[in-house]
Amino acid sequence: MEEEKKKNQIKIELKNEVGQGIYSNLAIITHSSSEFVIDFVRVMPGIPKADVKSRVILTPEHAKRLYNALKDNITKFESTHGPIKKIEGKGGQGMPMNFGGPTAEA
Repeated sequence: MEEEKKKNQIKIELKNEVGQGIYSNLAIITHSSSEFVIDFVRVMPGIPKADVKSRVILTPEHAKRLYNALKDNITKFESTHGPIKKIEGKGGQGMPMNFGGPTAEA
């Protein structure tokens, strides 16, 4: 029985450069009938252009698993740290493009 468990285990390796992570403050999600695509973007204040830093492509089944895992983790986070504040930007965007700070003037 124990030997069968070892056969079914997957060894997951986290390379150092991947383990450092990539900061993202915007996610753009699109989908087709067969896949979900999540583009992670880093938007900087005052810079009108932003590059996609990482793209993750998921099957609908894996997207649903990710959704459930995020929901579960957010619930656990909020039970420890309190509710996460919902920020609405201009036009109903999920994040303010000025990052909540003062607007620069010249």
